[in-house]
Amino acid sequence: MKTRYNYLILLFLMVFSGVAQSQEILNQYLKIAAENNPGLRARFNQYLAALEVAPQVGTLPDPQFAFGYFIQPVETRVGPQNAKISLTQMFPWFGTLGAKEDVAVHQAKAKYEAFEETKSKLFYDVKASYYNLYFTEKAIQKIRENIDILNSFNVLALIKVEAGLASAVDELRIEMEIADLENQLALLRDQYFVQLVEFNNLLDNDENTEVEIPDSLWAEEFPYDKQSLLDSIYTNNHQLLSYDFQFQSFVSKEQASRKSGLPAFSVGVDYIFIGKSENPALEAKQSGKDAILFPKIGLTIPLYRKKYNAMVNEAVYLQKSVTNQKVEKKNVLETLFENTNKNYKDADRRLDLNKRQSILANQAMQILQTEYSTQNKNFEEILRMERRLLKYTLELEKARADKNAAVAFMEYLMGK
Repeated sequence: MKTRYNYLILLFLMVFSGVAQSQEILNQYLKIAAENNPGLRARFNQYLAALEVAPQVGTLPDPQFAFGYFIQPVETRVGPQNAKISLTQMFPWFGTLGAKEDVAVHQAKAKYEAFEETKSKLFYDVKASYYNLYFTEKAIQKIRENIDILNSFNVLALIKVEAGLASAVDELRIEMEIADLENQLALLRDQYFVQLVEFNNLLDNDENTEVEIPDSLWAEEFPYDKQSLLDSIYTNNHQLLSYDFQFQSFVSKEQASRKSGLPAFSVGVDYIFIGKSENPALEAKQSGKDAILFPKIGLTIPLYRKKYNAMVNEAVYLQKSVTNQKVEKKNVLETLFENTNKNYKDADRRLDLNKRQSILANQAMQILQTEYSTQNKNFEEILRMERRLLKYTLELEKARADKNAAVAFMEYLMGK
């Protein structure tokens, strides 16, 4: 009893280890896709570019420097004015630069969420493509096995025909079945190559790079109840988060537009170069003495309000637009959630159904084979049951792939 118990534990550990290893292989492919996919890298570079906007808009305008030379010098008491230099710095209304910087910062955050959205979609595409490869490879394997079984039937039928115990029609039926399966096999091989190219393109690998596929697909499950899943989507979906940051950006844009309609200040200094005076009555130390004029203060008055009112209205309309987009996106996500939940439950039902049907079909097949071997009857029913058994086997593997794909899409909706 103890030996049997230890054997069961060892068997469980081996199965668990195999599942973990298969999942780790897929995780490695996801890592490669995250590092190599050009579309994802493009999104990340857009985010990095957006980060560089804030320093541009949050900085004071460049100081203005001017130099003037008097072609006709202006005489003063201490001498003629020969040249003049000016240095002026503009200062927008208090908080204007900060508001503009907030616009850029929130836009950069929205770009980051767009990057995360692209990454989540890429991970889903990689998983879905991987599951398609698994099913196609399994279908190729099962059809090959089925052809081998039919070839063994063909040998048996040929023996019975030569012994006069069966009709030659039985042999012809088997050949027809084999021809149909070989045609399906050729189509599946072509399909596998297309799926292989698609998968490798997602990873930016060479199209002929082989992909490691597990012998058996692990079972993914939804981690939460239905309402918790929907709440998680509304909280974590990257497109919704992007809309939130866009809204904050347009709020800051409205504030910046209002502040742009307020006066701006300028502060500067002028320096005038004075030449030597020709007045003999002027003391030598005063002749040619430069004059510094300080300070110089200016004010920009935004009198034409139409421009600034339009800027404010634009920001307000953009806020309303992104709010409507978010509501629409939530409605779309709810529809996608319900459809994905339906697909998950359908795949789960098909998984259970085809497991049961495969067991029953195997039992029926054994009975029919025994009857044909001993009584030479029901050969047509054997072929029909073999087709049904193959159908249930393929549907079982398809249900496994579809169930995992549904979980992967749900994770994508949740921003994982």
